[in-house]
Amino acid sequence: MQSPVIEPINAVVPPALLSFDPREAPVVAVDRALPAVHPDRLTVSALRARFATPPVWAPEFRREPRLVDRAPAEAAVLVPIVLRNKVPTVLLTERTTNLSNHSGQVAFPGGRVDPEDANIAAAALREAWEEVGLSASYIEVLGSLPTYTTVTSFIVTPVVALVRPGFELTINPYEVADAFEVPLAWLMDPANHRRHAMTSADGRAREWYSMPYQDGPDERFVWGATAGMLRNLYRFLIA
Repeated sequence: MQSPVIEPINAVVPPALLSFDPREAPVVAVDRALPAVHPDRLTVSALRARFATPPVWAPEFRREPRLVDRAPAEAAVLVPIVLRNKVPTVLLTERTTNLSNHSGQVAFPGGRVDPEDANIAAAALREAWEEVGLSASYIEVLGSLPTYTTVTSFIVTPVVALVRPGFELTINPYEVADAFEVPLAWLMDPANHRRHAMTSADGRAREWYSMPYQDGPDERFVWGATAGMLRNLYRFLIA
């Protein structure tokens, strides 16, 4: 599926594309025909080697349709792969509902790049510390994926890292409602990737992926930009 064409910055935002429940949007496909990333490619040594010598590949998503009339801003997120007993997981957060951007959504730790940040990786590490108290002393940065531009005009660089177990999280209650982990192998299996599509009354379309993960009694509804960046990680690891 091709990324939607970005809208002009002065476009009028259709309310139906801004305020809706993504769980209720139609599922147009589930990518069961695509292969899962082999477990051998999800080991520590394989992940280090893949980022040290990247393959020839192309991201599936680079940008979403612009729905907010604002200047673009640079941002960074940390994609934290936690090394849990040889079964890596990905640490994700649920944003609080009081935030102005992407409130209530599942997200990676991250945010706007500050002028004081030495580089993109430093911004991602700072945000992870500020949001969930994840100390850089447990983190090994592997590299980054191509930028992903959100509907809110954030140009996001995903910084992928390994996280050594033993850390303790301290959640910032203003920004983060919860933090949880999802098995990396589950996220890297396209049988768990659902494609959605929706068209507003004026004919404007929006498409995205979701990866709803059942975490005990809770459904962790991974979708939108977070799912798009995970889909790009899948393309990188399967190449």
